[in-house]
Amino acid sequence: MYLVTGCNGQLGTELRRLIPDAIFTDRDELDITDAAAVEQFVRDHNIDLVINCAAYTAVDRAEGDADLAEKINVDGPRNLAASAGKMIHISTDYVFDGTAHTPYTPDDETNPVSVYGRTKRAGEIAVLDNAKCAVVIRTAWLYSAYGNNFVKTMRKLGAEKESLGVVCDQIGTPTWAADLAAAIVQIIPQMNAQNSGIYHFTDEGVASWYDFATAIMELSNLGCQVRPIMTSEYPTPAARPAYSILDKNKIKKTFGIDIPHWKRSLEQCLKQF
Repeated sequence: MYLVTGCNGQLGTELRRLIPDAIFTDRDELDITDAAAVEQFVRDHNIDLVINCAAYTAVDRAEGDADLAEKINVDGPRNLAASAGKMIHISTDYVFDGTAHTPYTPDDETNPVSVYGRTKRAGEIAVLDNAKCAVVIRTAWLYSAYGNNFVKTMRKLGAEKESLGVVCDQIGTPTWAADLAAAIVQIIPQMNAQNSGIYHFTDEGVASWYDFATAIMELSNLGCQVRPIMTSEYPTPAARPAYSILDKNKIKKTFGIDIPHWKRSLEQCLKQF
């Protein structure tokens, strides 16, 4: 039996459509920070694989809430990995500092510059140290038709405003949660002790937040004018990696995954609105 934690988030919602027979929990059904509760739940439901989508993802709020971020992003994954043995764990590009100029590989040195990034990196280590078989997937700039995300925010603001300033000096790759969910489903039957480790998954291509916002306005037929601004003009409590392109060769070669370009996936996602 599969267990999907964080089921009400963007990725969990997409997985519910693809593997409806799994058990889906959020914090109301299972507190992953409670080791005894996790162990009991896994045993009672004969869980043999956990897909952990649960995370503390409020990047700026985490700067003043490090204890809770650590409980959810480190202790929770550790409890799940130790109880279930086999696990897919979702991590983030924020484990890198963003000073690179070429795509980050899964083996590149990490150097998170925020509480969120540090706790997510510690969670990766906890999973790999405690699970018998684990696939850790770092992703970035996740969006979908569900939950709160950049696409929904831009569409709302685009309908209300004539112009909008969006950061142009942070570079990454928008990733449709449905694409990541499909990749996870493809990975599950291929998992074994030999291919345990860290992998990267985003959609293909490169964009700034400005590029992403511009595409959202165009594809949504919104007349809002997007203006490029610098990160320094939009200060936030938590630092963001300025460059976080992830090298996906390992996940493509190991599991035979084809990855679409972010613009094509954005078009598909917007059809759901």
